[in-house]
Amino acid sequence: MTQQNLNIPIDATNVDALEFEPIRGYPMLHWKGKRPFTGTQFYPAQLKETYGESQNNWINKIFWGDNLQVMSHLLKEYRGKVDLVYIDPPFDSKADYKKKISLKGKQATNDQNAFEEKQYTDIWTNDEYLQFMYERLIMIRELLSEKGSLYLHCDWRKSHYLRLMLDEVFGISNFQACISWRTMTSSGYKGKFSIGRSHADILYYGKTKEPIYNPVYGEMTDKMRARYTHKDEDGRLWKDSYLGDVTEETLQRLRQENKLYETSNGVPRIKHYLDENKGLLVDDQWDDIDPENSQSPKQTGYPTQKPEELLARIIKMSSNPGDLVFDCFMGSGTTQAVAMKLGRRFIGADINLGAIDTTVKRLTKISAEIHNQPPQIEIELGDSEDGGNKKKVETFYTGFEIYNVNHYDVFRNPVEAKQILLQALEVQQLPGNTTAFDGEKDGRMVKIMPVNRIATRADLNELLANINEKSYSKKFSDNPTKPVELITLVCMGHEPDLAAQLKNELKPWIVDVDVVDILRDKSKLEFKRDSELKVSLKDGQLIIEEFYPMNLLQKLSLQKESVEDYKELVDSVKIDWNYDGAIFNPTTIDLPSKNDFITGSYEIPEDAGTIRIKVTDLLSESVEMSVEEDG
Repeated sequence: MTQQNLNIPIDATNVDALEFEPIRGYPMLHWKGKRPFTGTQFYPAQLKETYGESQNNWINKIFWGDNLQVMSHLLKEYRGKVDLVYIDPPFDSKADYKKKISLKGKQATNDQNAFEEKQYTDIWTNDEYLQFMYERLIMIRELLSEKGSLYLHCDWRKSHYLRLMLDEVFGISNFQACISWRTMTSSGYKGKFSIGRSHADILYYGKTKEPIYNPVYGEMTDKMRARYTHKDEDGRLWKDSYLGDVTEETLQRLRQENKLYETSNGVPRIKHYLDENKGLLVDDQWDDIDPENSQSPKQTGYPTQKPEELLARIIKMSSNPGDLVFDCFMGSGTTQAVAMKLGRRFIGADINLGAIDTTVKRLTKISAEIHNQPPQIEIELGDSEDGGNKKKVETFYTGFEIYNVNHYDVFRNPVEAKQILLQALEVQQLPGNTTAFDGEKDGRMVKIMPVNRIATRADLNELLANINEKSYSKKFSDNPTKPVELITLVCMGHEPDLAAQLKNELKPWIVDVDVVDILRDKSKLEFKRDSELKVSLKDGQLIIEEFYPMNLLQKLSLQKESVEDYKELVDSVKIDWNYDGAIFNPTTIDLPSKNDFITGSYEIPEDAGTIRIKVTDLLSESVEMSVEEDG
């Protein structure tokens, strides 16, 4: 891995600057354990799947991985090239967000055929959350182009902290707006406070003082239309306004356009025609976009999904066709879906495999719709002297690739990973978030390092920031030759000197550090049961004979024998008829609607070679297998 430097102003992240008073006029947000972030590792990415073709030498990209590592990977090629970033990061809402999983075609919701699976957790200690966001915002700033913008969606819990942090990272002068998006009526709020909370905040910053900005207009209200009380001979409605001080040239132009008239007492005024009014200019109060409805046909079932109308406004306002849009907290893929529809290039990332699967399904359907019936989308690009510019999207970027960053192959859902490891290793969990460690075993304090990737020196920062210094100092003074703590680090691959680096960071205290590497020792642990898939080739058809996703069956409290039809368990089927042994490139994709079943039988093309089939269950877990056409 190579080190990459980040061009961060010294007052933002330099360790010396952090130890002294802030510069006058530049207030800074501080928290316990705030660490400078001036460099990052380069993490390689592995191309796993390809859908569709490139357009104008570009194909969109979706990354499965920790978004800090994904951005570290992107930095090498895309520093200063991203035109718009929208993120809907954790809010520290103190809640777990779940998705309901139920058998296809089943209406009942008993324990056997339905359950809720945690998609992600939003429970943090305040300092941990702030450092998490700080590092990612710095990376986003480096990726943005000079005309780029960031829109950060948040709410009352962290909006005030994040705005101070953004002032520090982006610069106060690059603040553009705090958009208030009305997400519910005050009367609908059921909290304990006397005043309802009815809006979310969208913090809008530019990389510089002049980011891309295209005015967007909303529909005119009846009240606005009622102001047009005059009518020309041809029936055109108009209203008038004060002329003001204008040049003779302007007066001549207004006369030629029939937009100048004089009142009865000879005062010149300007005519404004109703049919030329573009509508109400959208400002920082957005109350005309409803949140995603649970009954909407666009609803994916992924928690906290945002409406496409919201992202469409942001993307139109701060990008142009062909620009590059990025969302590193992708979730259900709304940003990517809208970007595809509006002719933008895009990159997305998420650490949750369920988010990747949801987004892939969504983009696949949109791509098919665009190719079957190309939409004619007109985008308002802003005001102009000729009454406004309109430009049609001419190029749609519908192809996309799926990448893994770092080592994501053991856990599909990192939210559950820590719990699985603690149980598998028989670690006694510690109550609350009052300690730097996750549990205790045999007298040793256990820390679960980030899962599904190699643990590095940077991953020790969270642990170091939460060490109880007073306790360690007291133990050390009582017995300076004895370890103040026995520590076990649980990781999935690690730098060889990880233990030595932790010992060095904690000097002069003495600590005993042991590293448990799951990649090395996972044969002793059972993380998940493999799915079973049986297919056959008969009479020119590929037929799925059996499919038993063992983890899903276990969560549904079902045995193999009790499944009436395996299709109840299948979310999608994808087939690459000419698999090259490396990159999965499906050309047959069976994505039934919510309650419909897959076909289960697929015609084999005449030019088929090595066939690769991927079957994904309702948990987003997949099983793949290859089969020769002549076999």
